Amino acid sequence: MTDRPTMTSRQRVLASFEGLAVDRVPVAHIGFSSRAAGHILGREVYVGGGIQQWRQASAWCRGPAAYQEFLERSAADAQALSTATGQDLLRWEYWRLGEMPSAQEDEHTFLFGRRDAAWQVRRFDPAHELFPVVAQGGPPAQVPQSVEDLRYVVAQVEEESDQTSFGPEFIAQVKQRQEAHADRALRYHGGFVFIPYDEPLWLEATLVAPELVARYLQARLRVEVRRIAALTAGGVQFIFGGGDMASNLGPLYSPQVFHDLMLPCLQELARACHQANAYFLFASDGNLWPVAEDLFGASGVDGYYEIDRRAGMDLNRLRDRFPGLTLVGGNISSQTLSQGSVAEVVAETRDCLETAQARGRILVGLSNYAAPETPAANLHALIETIARYR
Repeated sequence: MTDRPTMTSRQRVLASFEGLAVDRVPVAHIGFSSRAAGHILGREVYVGGGIQQWRQASAWCRGPAAYQEFLERSAADAQALSTATGQDLLRWEYWRLGEMPSAQEDEHTFLFGRRDAAWQVRRFDPAHELFPVVAQGGPPAQVPQSVEDLRYVVAQVEEESDQTSFGPEFIAQVKQRQEAHADRALRYHGGFVFIPYDEPLWLEATLVAPELVARYLQARLRVEVRRIAALTAGGVQFIFGGGDMASNLGPLYSPQVFHDLMLPCLQELARACHQANAYFLFASDGNLWPVAEDLFGASGVDGYYEIDRRAGMDLNRLRDRFPGLTLVGGNISSQTLSQGSVAEVVAETRDCLETAQARGRILVGLSNYAAPETPAANLHALIETIARYR
């Protein structure tokens, strides 16, 4: 691959999606915790999961200037980390909250909503960089206790979906960011339509009230199709969607439920992207083989990310079964990176690089999140091995 003319990162990623030859293996890591990123850049880094949500909530409570500073630093740090790790696909934004806190109770604890209505309390856990909900309350429309209560939730989601829009200001911001990174491929989130996996009531509803789940998914679909239209109007070509739906043992609901409820949504999302000359990618951890023909074939999705090696999602097997599917952020295990030895990290990284070089349509990288406990030596081994052998 080294004899070919040098490509820009954007050209390299586009060629991979189009099934064309590349000058070297493109690189795309799914994400880094703030502490792991700190090992790489040698300072505090505004990236990560719950820690970014906590920083966002804290900045909101300090006022508009603090919030603007948070946004600017987050964007700059994400770009600096992407450059330092040699990535071709820029993740310019990490996890964010969808609403402002109504009160800050202490340094780590925030109230969302109102105590006399629907409310949640989130508390930051610095050791694990998490910002979970630790308490909540409210009427059934916000805090359902039964499948019947989900009817209130669905009605509210349907009402909100009809009111959600993405106007000229949103499109202008997207276009400005695209123009500022003309030589880079940018990752944008959109098309997250999925059955809520962390709430057992929704899984129960797939069996006893599938029409209710279908209404919920269709409401989410309407919003995401509008989001895709706005993103692509701003010049976005890579739409990263999906939603966790599996463990190492397989999907959390049956292949028939996936076929009946999820497949039509994914087909519509892929169609919306293709009509705008964009690519649609799907992500989930876990073993997806039981739904692979629908998910990676019939759906029309262009790419798959968060490719979970330890759950049996093997690059060669995927390439054999789905030759037109682009594999992103694969197949280096976050568990190997955080718990393995340097030698194991190097071996797994080289294996992925060799597969990518032999098979094509693969962007090599960490398949999921570089956890806070990841050793610095392992991170440096990952980056140095890719730089040396790609």
